Amino acid sequence: MAAKAGATYVSPFIGRLDDINEDGLGLIKSIRTIFNNYNLETNILAASIRSKEHINKCAEIGADFATIPYSLLNQLFDHPLTTKGLEIFLSDHAKLNP
Repeated sequence: MAAKAGATYVSPFIGRLDDINEDGLGLIKSIRTIFNNYNLETNILAASIRSKEHINKCAEIGADFATIPYSLLNQLFDHPLTTKGLEIFLSDHAKLNP
């Protein structure tokens, strides 16, 4: 109804829905389907993001934006292969510029 009334954003709080055993990601998926079916231009702003899975699934399902805690955003860059690659790069760079 918010989209039909011309809202720029709708913001389902998916983590809070998960807290009460509701399917927050399923709600995002339903909203995206409805907006696509009726060519509604309202953006989906996924809120109350609690995990990397939430972020990945919201992107996969079609949320337009997400509010993400800074600590969780940093976790997206934390991967053992990235860490190892960075260590190698910095070591190689140090050898070129003693």
